[in-house]
Formats: sequence, C-alpha cells, structure tokens
Amino acid sequence: MRVLMLNERDVSHPLAGGVEVHLEELGQRLASRHGIELTVLCAGFPDAIAEERRGGIRFLRFGNRFSYYAQLPARSRREWATGDYDLVVENLCKLLFFSQLYLPDAPKLGLVHHLFGLSAFRQVSLPIASFVAATEAMLPLAYRRWPFVVVSPSTRDDLRARFLPGDSIRVIPNGLDHARFAPDASVAVEPGLIVFVGRLEYYKGVDILLDAWSRIVARKPDARLVLVGAGTAGDDLRARAAKSPGAGQITFAGFVSEAEKIDWMRRAAVVVQPSHKEGWGLTVLEANACGTPVVATDVPGLRDSVRPDVNGLRVPRADPEALADAVVRVLEDPDLRRRLSAGALEWASRFGWDAVADAFAGVLKALAAGQAMPEVRDFLADDSGERAA
Repeated sequence: MRVLMLNERDVSHPLAGGVEVHLEELGQRLASRHGIELTVLCAGFPDAIAEERRGGIRFLRFGNRFSYYAQLPARSRREWATGDYDLVVENLCKLLFFSQLYLPDAPKLGLVHHLFGLSAFRQVSLPIASFVAATEAMLPLAYRRWPFVVVSPSTRDDLRARFLPGDSIRVIPNGLDHARFAPDASVAVEPGLIVFVGRLEYYKGVDILLDAWSRIVARKPDARLVLVGAGTAGDDLRARAAKSPGAGQITFAGFVSEAEKIDWMRRAAVVVQPSHKEGWGLTVLEANACGTPVVATDVPGLRDSVRPDVNGLRVPRADPEALADAVVRVLEDPDLRRRLSAGALEWASRFGWDAVADAFAGVLKALAAGQAMPEVRDFLADDSGERAA
C-alpha cells in the first residue's frame, strides 16, 4: 500500500518541529511493520536534495515555503496519475491544502495536530495570520465529509466546535521512542536547572517564560534557564533576555542534536512548556520519559499531555506570576519533584510509536479499501479503561 502525504516540511527542514518528528517516526514504522510506504511532497530549502529515501519514506522536495503551495497541485496530480497510490493524507499543521480541488477522486484523510485560530496572530504578520484564519474558517465547508485523525482530545474538540462531525474523527496521540527517551543513572539532575525545549516563536510563550524568569531568579538566585531550540523570534528573545535580571544565567543553546536535547531533559530539574496552544506537546512526553516533570500552561493540547500533580503542574496561559510560582514550587520541594518524576515515567510509558503506528495503519487500510473509519484504542485510558483525570 502506498500513501501520498502533503506536508510543508520534513525533519531535515531548518524550521522542522514536532509535526515533522511525528511524520518521521510514524512513517518509518508504517513501512517496517505494515508495508505502507509514504511519499511526502514537501518544500525545499537551501541545499535540499530534490528526492530522498529515508527509513522507508520517500521525500520529494520542491519550491520554498511560499512557492511550494503554488507548485503543489501540479506535483500532486503528477504523482497521483502514476496509479501507484491508494490514499492521500493532508497533514494540516500550517495551511490547508484543499486537495479535493485537484485530486477530486482520491480517497483522503486529514491529519491534524492543531489549528492555529487566533494564535496565528502571535506567530506571523497580520496579512499572513489573517490568511491562515480565513482558510481555517473554510474547514466546515471544504472538509465536512473528510475523515480525520487528530493527536489529542483538544484538537478533536476544536474540530467539533467548527461543526465537523465527531463520528469521523479518531484520536491517535504522539508516541515515543523509549529506547532513546529514558532516564540515565549516569546523568545527574542539576538543582535549579530550568529547561525549555521547542521552537523560539511567540506562540510558544517563550516571552512569558522570560517574564517569569525575573520572579524565579529573585526567589532562587542559583537558578539557571536554558532555552533549547531556534526560531524566527530568536533574536528578539535574546535581546529581551539580555535585559533581564540574572541575564548571565540564561543560555540560548540553539538548535541541538537529538542526543544533546535528551541530555538537557535528563539534567533539568523541571522542563517548562509555556505555549499558547499545542496539538499535544511532544516535548512533554519526551521530558517525562526521561523522568523530568513539566510545568505547562493550561491550554489545548497541553491539558491533554500534562496531568496536574501526576506528571507535572499546569498554570493559566500568559500568567508569568503563576508560571514562576509553579516552577519555584518544583525546585524547592524535593518530595514533590520525586512524586512528579515517578508519575511522569508511568504516564510516558503509555505512549509508544509502535502502538501509534499500528492504530494509524488500521485507519489507512480501512479508508484505502473504501471502508468506514475504524475505532482505535484509547491511549489516554489506564489499564482499567478509566480515563486519566
């Protein structure tokens, strides 16, 4: 079985994020466990290879982050016309693709991590944000008859709120590679080390974290903040941090290797995820699998991946004072951190990429065969079938 996937980026792209990690991990296992081959039509970037095969996935790159969308219809028709494909998947994590206009007869599935909504206005310029919001407003009309897979109950509820039928939506969350993301007894936790892992973008709430930092360092003078990741807001955030109290205790680690990222997560006393909106929050699970609790904002996606007083703490969105209080609470209370660390390991153990790929493969095979959306397991329920609070 072969699937044609539309996704602006792949994991090699300089602006790749959690969506692209999901694509890579999922696609490799679909190929190795189920014989399902993905061809991903994605945007080029400087020095990109036009065609590449990696982990059972074929990547076709063309254009750039803007011209890609103009070239996509013709490239999609050309690929589909080969007769090699059974299904089209739109990975709806940035702009909508509207492939029903140029691939009207192809069976289709929408894969949604999160919709931007008003958070787009924190991420890009007003004209682009307005365009994103306008295209998302067309979802109920253009995608009403589509089946969807989403990565969290929050995203499912977002689609339902946009009047898309809930009986065609299945929740299959992100997974984890537990061979890589795991505690390491040889790596000592550094008291006072606070780590953020993610793209340096305003919708990620890094500015709120920097506002909270002045309150944190006032109460914990030995605290240290490390920001792991890169993004379009990086220069602005560095300038802002330079003016903060305790600026010398803030480190911008930039884009790092996977091994370095995991090392920071293991060393951290707490990982902070202050986003305004997430699809799920893959870094939450990654940190938890390393035994590290997370302080996160109570927003869509993160309220699914962070269980209060189980694997971390949740605070109101865009509230630097509450964020600082929660971080300091974890830093100052060893018993609390030990309890959250144990809960983090148990919670993360529920999510593995193999199980995610198995559930996803069932959906792909059913749709390719013209069948109804199958039911999938509830990953968020415990062994007794009860949903975690």
